[in-house]
Amino acid sequence: MPIRKYHIGCTGWSLKEWIGNFFTDDAKPRQFLSQYASVFNAVEGNTSFYHIPKADTVNKWARETPDGFKFCFKFHQSITHERRLSDVRGQVLQFLEVFDPIADRLGPFHIQLPPQFSPGEFTKLERLVQILPSVYSYAVEVRHPEFFDHGNKENRLNRLLKSYNIDRVIFDSRKLHSMKKNDPTIRQAQKKKPKVPVRFENTGSRPFVRFVGANDALNNESYLKEWAIVIADWIKEGLHPYIFTHSPDKVSQPPIARKFHQLLSELIEMEPMPAWPIERQDEQLDLF
Repeated sequence: MPIRKYHIGCTGWSLKEWIGNFFTDDAKPRQFLSQYASVFNAVEGNTSFYHIPKADTVNKWARETPDGFKFCFKFHQSITHERRLSDVRGQVLQFLEVFDPIADRLGPFHIQLPPQFSPGEFTKLERLVQILPSVYSYAVEVRHPEFFDHGNKENRLNRLLKSYNIDRVIFDSRKLHSMKKNDPTIRQAQKKKPKVPVRFENTGSRPFVRFVGANDALNNESYLKEWAIVIADWIKEGLHPYIFTHSPDKVSQPPIARKFHQLLSELIEMEPMPAWPIERQDEQLDLF
């Protein structure tokens, strides 16, 4: 039985390093998405930040995923980082139109603003949310430190998002930035990932959490337990959270997600996470 009360996934579905430890031993790239979606019910669609997919590609993704699976596509960089939300109405509507054929597979669109986007440009964000079609859901990620002032600037942001039922992306990199830089994957991740304060309140009906920590589930456990408590409470309140587990090496994302689901299941009645493709393969081999 698939997971229904919330959505959980990783940052992508096409990691070749998952072959033999998450994917089956003989998995081919064309099988990656279907195998991934047999376990997880959501994925961050980061590819759309760099390249807007073609219609046949989008339809192919829909065919390879089951009902209830959600893609959280990131707005293209031309909208958020190049034009910085200036005069983007046409671009936004064209971007969203690409995904119209798979509307039933869409989770919140991820609108990630660059670190330099400050409250001084707030009116551009106001204009953006006013043109967003209400048929879809959205989550906005801010990184400028002034949006975390516990004062007028942060309150203004939260009021705007609440008024349009838009979620504020929560990026939790506390564990990542607390670790020593012995591992090269950790050093690289610390350079790339923002070090912003964590907020536990939500502004919409689909709280959107991005967690990045250590490369193994055990070293993340205290943070995952904290998030399990928060997400269990959100579910009890009638909200539908999304959580995506990152890891510096990327390979460790599935076991971290599995650990989180286990911790959440100890707090609230939850369907078990399905067995991984490699585990199902091993079970079939044991029958012979």
